[in-house]
Amino acid sequence: MFKKILIANRGEIACRVIRTARAMGIKTVAVYSEADAVALHVMMADEAVAIGGSAAADSYLRADRIVEACKQTGAEAVHPGYGFLSERQAFAQALEEAGIAFIGPKRHAIAAMGDKIESKKLAAKAGVTTVPGFPDVIPDVAKALTVAHDIGYPVMIKASAGGGGKGMRLANNDAELEEGFRSASNEARASFGDDRILIEKAIVEPRHIEIQVMGDSHGNVIFLGERECSIQRRHQKVIEEAPSPFLDLATRAAMGAQAVALAKAVDYQSAGTVEFIVDRDRNFYFLEMNTRLQVEHPVTELVTGLDLVEMMIRVAAGEKLPLTQEQVTLTGSAIEARVYAEDPLRGFLPSIGRLSRYRPPTGEGVRVDTGVYEGSEISMFYDPMIAKLITYGPTRAQATKRMADALDAFAIRGVNHNIGFLSAIIRKQRFLDGRLSTDFIPAEFPDGFHGTELPQDELDLLVTVAAVAHARAAARDRSDHKAQPEWTVLVGPAPRLARPVEVMLDSDGSVVVSLDGKVRKVWTSWQPGQVLFEGQVDDAPVTVQLDRKGVTWHVHRAGAVIEMRVVTRATGELAALMPVKIPPDMSKYLLSPMPGLLVSVAVKEGQTVKSGEELAVVEAMKMENVLRAERDGTVAKIAAEAGQSLSVDQVILEFA
Repeated sequence: MFKKILIANRGEIACRVIRTARAMGIKTVAVYSEADAVALHVMMADEAVAIGGSAAADSYLRADRIVEACKQTGAEAVHPGYGFLSERQAFAQALEEAGIAFIGPKRHAIAAMGDKIESKKLAAKAGVTTVPGFPDVIPDVAKALTVAHDIGYPVMIKASAGGGGKGMRLANNDAELEEGFRSASNEARASFGDDRILIEKAIVEPRHIEIQVMGDSHGNVIFLGERECSIQRRHQKVIEEAPSPFLDLATRAAMGAQAVALAKAVDYQSAGTVEFIVDRDRNFYFLEMNTRLQVEHPVTELVTGLDLVEMMIRVAAGEKLPLTQEQVTLTGSAIEARVYAEDPLRGFLPSIGRLSRYRPPTGEGVRVDTGVYEGSEISMFYDPMIAKLITYGPTRAQATKRMADALDAFAIRGVNHNIGFLSAIIRKQRFLDGRLSTDFIPAEFPDGFHGTELPQDELDLLVTVAAVAHARAAARDRSDHKAQPEWTVLVGPAPRLARPVEVMLDSDGSVVVSLDGKVRKVWTSWQPGQVLFEGQVDDAPVTVQLDRKGVTWHVHRAGAVIEMRVVTRATGELAALMPVKIPPDMSKYLLSPMPGLLVSVAVKEGQTVKSGEELAVVEAMKMENVLRAERDGTVAKIAAEAGQSLSVDQVILEFA
């Protein structure tokens, strides 16, 4: 067994590998960029080596510096994590030539499966069902149009070297194909240095289900069940679970057999994932094979009881797999939600900054994989993932309930995040029923995410919590520590709904709240200054997040953030008489929705544009975002030029 390994990655996956290595008694070496000098993975490792500048191209993508770090520290093997160099054949070869073990598949398997075009040919030869499409590179838009017409719309445009949703576009007609081909090529070139494009038939109402495989150097390959990854936004997974609520035993066995056959066809050794698209009749088609550990691997670990990272390390050290296919069992249900630094209320734009507060949830069946801590910086240079929240339960319903509670208790401040959006997803009836497909998010949120509208009983609960919190804070602030009983809670932005409440301390230590003639008893140990309000209202446990600014409270629960002002009765009556301030009209400006690079401006001053027409393209975190006209109009002024760095809400152009 190895005595020391190097982790050629950062963030949560580097921390994840370090934890397993430590449990195995293996020393670890971290590598880091300038931006990650005080990152969590650097602190956790036994040794750390600086490998370059903040940009990934100057550090985490520098194979030569990682090989040098291995030589410098005496690391015998490298775990690549996911992303960066994890699926680069040249990296595996460089390690091999330096006499350093690669904790992953052999380079011939990476080469065979890493190219989407070649992998489809190999899959078909191995008897794996594939999606109809053109079996080679699409050189230009003209050829793309010809292929699309032959296959029939809708078609999926994909970067051959792609992954993580980058370089992917859905086209329903010629216009979308031409624009998508250009954008996919640009994204692929920026992300992978490879702008080759392929086109295949898009399956309507598809599910994205993947099979986890594991092989060793002794010819053994097994599959460890499936993961349902259908809930995606812009082809990037948002919530994953194992097992799939859709598959029956026969379909699982058939998909697993094909995945194993493909892995054996390339003498696969290590963890890998074979991705399938599955239609509503449980017909399945091969998409691609990822020759690395997947982001969502924890759900498989929880339902199988296996440590996939440990298995990878042992396989790389030449050991046999510790179990046979017949010994693989799936028990219970696990769900993973990806927590990102992004703003769902602004089109999921990435958010950067310092985590002024970071308190992940704990409890039975709750796991958090993260690479940050309170005070960490979310950088513009890398993927904006903050953490992966994973919950487990004996049933899917219990795992879902634990996820809902854990999301309510996950406190993050300093950057925008998607926790409210995740909460909204798992409370949708369609999710609870397991009726999933890759169109889940566009179908359930057709106009984007604008927060969650809570039912009246939930609103009453939050008014009760805000009243108790404010009364307790007011009592602390008074010299006699006695709270006045009568308050008015002004709910929402102006004009606010006034909710008179009465708050009294009972002899049993509970707080009694009277709202609309209904009395509720509240037990809580909450004290002013705490973000998390945990307690019990009547017979039900409750978890709410609170932020206070004077008499204003922002109350977070179930995907909603509601502003409440708790004031005296007299102030409440006066507030009803105040005029409503009208915000300025910014509709004549095109504003940058995120900090990023202005790639192009598609219009000129004096040009007439139609609603939906492309105006500009802004790139952030290697993803191109096309900004379109929301109405017909005439461009009066161009305020920014291509190549310029933009701040959020910076004016790009102005309409007449």
